[in-house]
Amino acid sequence: MQKIRLEGSKVTLRSRKPEDTPVLYNLIYGTKNPEWKKYDAPYFPLKQISYEIFETQWNADFETDQFPSDLLIEAEGKTIGIVTFYWEHEPSRWLEAGILIYDPSHWSGGYGTEALSLWVECLFQNLTIARVGITTWSGNPRMMRCAEKVGMQLEGRMRKCRYYEGVYYDSIRMGILREEWEARKMSV
Repeated sequence: MQKIRLEGSKVTLRSRKPEDTPVLYNLIYGTKNPEWKKYDAPYFPLKQISYEIFETQWNADFETDQFPSDLLIEAEGKTIGIVTFYWEHEPSRWLEAGILIYDPSHWSGGYGTEALSLWVECLFQNLTIARVGITTWSGNPRMMRCAEKVGMQLEGRMRKCRYYEGVYYDSIRMGILREEWEARKMSV
């Protein structure tokens, strides 16, 4: 896997190493009913898996030369989250990005915005794509604000398609085009 390290003023994004696996496992599964899961698609239950299965899944891509589909987010020398991307449809170059900050003490402090900005820039620099998008739900206003702060626009709202704890929520699609990203960089 290509090694990447991106430095911001608040966060560093970097490639995972095998020794990060226990840290990630603890961030994801170390707490029963973690706070982060209340915002990260809580309508999909967090299924506990063994450390051995997690290790096998997360360490499978260390042997490839491909561009990494995720980077760790670090702040103050500590892993606080992860940025990701996946192909919604690779032949048409439709890519969706994601960000998750597991540690609530780093919410609403600009860490996510800086991490997403660094990630969007990295994706545009390294992949042949015209757009970077995110998908979230109306129950996660912090994610929508984060996406807006990096220049993403609302592209789609599927109304009342997420039912959670007796309430209907909308599915939200946001994105930014390469030319919008470049124009935004030029104006800063």
